[in-house]
Amino acid sequence: MRHRAKGRQLSRTASHKRALLRNMAASLFEHEGINTTVAKAKELRPYAEKLVTLARRGDLHAIRQVEQKIPNRAILTKLFKTIGPRFASRPGGYTRIMKLGHRPGDGAEMARIELLAE
Repeated sequence: MRHRAKGRQLSRTASHKRALLRNMAASLFEHEGINTTVAKAKELRPYAEKLVTLARRGDLHAIRQVEQKIPNRAILTKLFKTIGPRFASRPGGYTRIMKLGHRPGDGAEMARIELLAE
């Protein structure tokens, strides 16, 4: 039973899900948009938005906190130099999820999650 269990399991162990979210967040910040399933996009949204909020702060402690989640230095630099300042005046809601229809192979519902332009 899932009593009070938050989030989606995504048919993965906890460590596999954590690795999946890290990789998807890194790809999202690198390409500023990725195509994935709706369930994964909905699970990625709060994870990525918390990282953008830390990037908006921009202090040393925030850099070290984000570095634990995104170890790639180039993506970390992009997050703090371009993405964080871009959303400096926005109080939240940095991503958009658009549904794309069903995947031809297995019929999974697909979506595109992307960072907003402003």
